[in-house]
Amino acid sequence: MRDDVLMIHEIYASIQGESSFAGLPCTFVRTTGCNLRCSWCDTTQAFYGGEKLARAEVLRRALAHNTPLVELTGGEPLLQPGVLPLMRELCDAGKTVLIETSGERDISLVDPRVHRIVDVKAPGSGESAKNRSANLALLTPRDELKFVLLDRADYEWARALIQREALHERVRHVLLSPVHGVLDPQQLVAWTLEDALPVRVNLQLHKYVWSPLTQGV
Repeated sequence: MRDDVLMIHEIYASIQGESSFAGLPCTFVRTTGCNLRCSWCDTTQAFYGGEKLARAEVLRRALAHNTPLVELTGGEPLLQPGVLPLMRELCDAGKTVLIETSGERDISLVDPRVHRIVDVKAPGSGESAKNRSANLALLTPRDELKFVLLDRADYEWARALIQREALHERVRHVLLSPVHGVLDPQQLVAWTLEDALPVRVNLQLHKYVWSPLTQGV
């Protein structure tokens, strides 16, 4: 696909539901398509379909919502070449820009002004073999790492990686997220306190404000 065209699932304004930016007004640009199939995925509707738009039109629609914060998400946004110049243009427009990416794609070409929220796939996702380990060396204090955890085994796997690689020293925050409706958040909090793990427990705020099945929020 050319870099002046993007396949877009939706563009909308809401509040940021996750990361250290949770609760802030945010415009979401959700791209279509993902090359992973995580067991707990909650955005399968973005795997297919969407609308092919000129990058200039995506920029126009994103800026029209007039929120200080804009997030590129998916699907997997880094599958589309046009996402890279779009993020540069959003930064040039004075926006605080986030990208949420699976951790399987190379993050090295993302504009350094962008806050990269990089997933690390735990075994319970079924996709942990796809983690791009080279991305860990590229992380900066502007970035955040997110682990979505299905169970105790996933937690122990994440804990070992965090401690072995001192991930909390590389990024703004290490986020541990329970799979909504599966892993009890209270249990995750108890584990992190017991281990004095230097992480931030990350709940999906939008799933508490609206129904977990509501889209476009």
